[in-house]
Amino acid sequence: MAGEGLSTAGIFNHAVDIPVRGPQPVDMAAPEPDLDLVFAALADPTRRAILTALLDGERTVGELGAPHAMSLAAISKHLAVLARAGLATQIRSGRITVCRLEADGLRAAGLWMQGIGGFAPEDYDALEALLDAALGDAAVEAASNEEP
Repeated sequence: MAGEGLSTAGIFNHAVDIPVRGPQPVDMAAPEPDLDLVFAALADPTRRAILTALLDGERTVGELGAPHAMSLAAISKHLAVLARAGLATQIRSGRITVCRLEADGLRAAGLWMQGIGGFAPEDYDALEALLDAALGDAAVEAASNEEP
């Protein structure tokens, strides 16, 4: 039968529905944050202060702008940079815009930083003990192999 196995992507207009063959994979995972954008956003002290304020919960643009000597338009530009980096979102409700911290962008940056050099002092102590044990065994073995 012609068209068997075809389904249409339902955009509610049969004149423009596109036939699709078989099941289509859906990627439900959120895209990985762009670390260049995240670190560029974090480079500015005003944006870091905004993120710090958002750690306590949602804030309006006015509340975020109050401690800074700049216009609400400037604060909105900072918020746009944070949103582009995936660090904050803005929800408009009537005349009020509420901002919320998006921890996934910060989490990605933290994981990257931990991966390139975040060693705790305990890690160095464990490495030193391992080296002492390995070198100590090698020194004892070398001494026993020497002839008097």
